[in-house]
Amino acid sequence: MLKRILVCLVCGYAWCQAQAQPKTPAQLYPGLFDAVQMERIFPDGKTFPDCTPRRSAVAIMVSYNKQRTDPGFNLKSFVQDNFTEPAPAGSTYRSNVKKGVQYHIEELWNVLQRHADTATNSSLIPLPYSYVVPGGRFREVYYWDSYFTMLGLEESKRYDVISNMVKNFAYLIDTYGHAPNGNRTYYLSRSQPPFFVLMVELLARYTDRGVLITYRPQLIAEYNYWMKTGPQLKPGQTSNNVVCMPDGSLLNRYWDYSASPRDESYREDVLGARESKQAPVAYYRNIRAAAESGWDFSSRWLADGKTLATIQTTDLVAIDLNCILYRLEQTIASSYRLSGQVNSAQFYQAKARQRQKAILKYCWNASLGDFQDYNIRTRTLSPQVTIATAYPLFFNIATTAQAKQIAKLIGAKFVRAGGVATTLVNTGQQWDSPNGWAPLQYITITGLRNYGQDSLAHVISSRWISTNTRVFMQTGKLQEKYEVETTGNQAGGGEYPLQDGFGWTNGVLEKLMGAGK
Repeated sequence: MLKRILVCLVCGYAWCQAQAQPKTPAQLYPGLFDAVQMERIFPDGKTFPDCTPRRSAVAIMVSYNKQRTDPGFNLKSFVQDNFTEPAPAGSTYRSNVKKGVQYHIEELWNVLQRHADTATNSSLIPLPYSYVVPGGRFREVYYWDSYFTMLGLEESKRYDVISNMVKNFAYLIDTYGHAPNGNRTYYLSRSQPPFFVLMVELLARYTDRGVLITYRPQLIAEYNYWMKTGPQLKPGQTSNNVVCMPDGSLLNRYWDYSASPRDESYREDVLGARESKQAPVAYYRNIRAAAESGWDFSSRWLADGKTLATIQTTDLVAIDLNCILYRLEQTIASSYRLSGQVNSAQFYQAKARQRQKAILKYCWNASLGDFQDYNIRTRTLSPQVTIATAYPLFFNIATTAQAKQIAKLIGAKFVRAGGVATTLVNTGQQWDSPNGWAPLQYITITGLRNYGQDSLAHVISSRWISTNTRVFMQTGKLQEKYEVETTGNQAGGGEYPLQDGFGWTNGVLEKLMGAGK
């Protein structure tokens, strides 16, 4: 047991259990991994972690340590001899613009679908059922992406794929105690916004409510992962993803159990840590926590609102995360009611009420009329105003009066020619202006409709559909994100080039077009 504990501490994974966790490429190839990433053998830092080794890691490391000091040693040639570079997802597909965007989406579901995995000699975590990947450099399943992808699969009546994807996430939760960021070993130390609950509810829409009972063990396991703490927390204390607020209520933040550079962005993280005044472990943790949020990266997480070196993700109680966990508590309660377990239902319903009360208390800015993240270090609301303010509408947490104020703010500040902007500032980060993202359009549109703000919702929906369709007609592609300020420029920012495919864009677009029929 002592040996297992020591392994956990060395790895930095507090969730490490009796079953050994698979090693990441950085752990398998010490020294070699650092050299490949820092020397930029591949322009994209995600390429090397996704490579398939041609022989065992032990054999590769023996050869590397023997050859690396030889005169004339060529690192790039060594990598080419020992690894197979992955191809982008959907790279061979060619679209037919003349057949229209809906035909394109239906074709892409086939292109982006992966069947049950059999290969084990890479960083990929094999999944037992079929699934849909986003596309481009994103060759694996992604957690929160998948819910928005499923919206389109539902519109396409591909219920078998939805069912299989839900089974895959249940498998991941059963195996690792949570749904990781994606099915790669280097993603296991963190999760993403926990949309499994909405996936299960989507599945229940075309099967029956008994699905909530079927997947209750996984819903509870995921809830326990997010609510995992050390000793009993006191006001102002934190533990992993959990924050004890000044009044003793519990809310959540984004958090990663590792405090090392990300495998997939190793060079960027090492260089970023050198620019930051934070200790490297603190910087890496904050960077990783932002990756868990899905908003990687945004002024939302930056102390000065503009510089990545000031990232402070772990200091912030995240409004979107807590809204999702509110729904998770509600749904677990519903599952118990379905099976007649009244006491258990009341227990989780009470948790949901407590969370709603805390969200309204700590995250509502009455003077501005929006919901914001709460800074646990300064005990004040974050000054960053973002479209995450729509989450309490999407999950029916806001009051009617609050919803009216938020709608007014969105209409005045966030609506652009191509949809809604993510934030109100342009920092060069991809989750800031002028970019718009499919999941946030859907959250905003649905949230506004929940409170009768149909006119504004229609404006945003029609503009987003128009932007997607126009770009498709020009390029033959549906993209990961869009520039929504003028709709004449290409979206930018971030650590990698603009990707096409694209899972959640396809899903949200098909859902919104279907809603307009």
